[in-house]
Amino acid sequence: MSLNIKPISDRVVIEPLAAETTTASGIIIPDTAKEKPQKGTVVAVGNGKKDYTMTVKVGDVVLYGKYSGTEFKYEGKDYLIMREDEIYAIL
Repeated sequence: MSLNIKPISDRVVIEPLAAETTTASGIIIPDTAKEKPQKGTVVAVGNGKKDYTMTVKVGDVVLYGKYSGTEFKYEGKDYLIMREDEIYAIL
C-alpha cells in the first residue's frame, strides 16, 4: 500500500472503503442511491506541525465526516486528502 505521495504538514491521504452494495436485510442499493463512504484506510501521513505530532499512521482504518477532505484520482484510484483534525476516530 505504498504511494509516491507525501502529504505536507498535518495532512493525511485516505483510500475510502467501498460503499455498501446491499442493506442488512439483503436489499440491493443502486449506484444512484449509495452513500459516500465515511470509512477508509490511511495510505500516507504528513510530518505534523512544529508542536504537533501525528496520531494516525499508515494502515489505520479511520472514520471521517461525509464532506471532509478533497477527492482526487491517482493512478486510477480514488483518494481523499484532509487534515488530521477532520478524522473523527481510529477503528
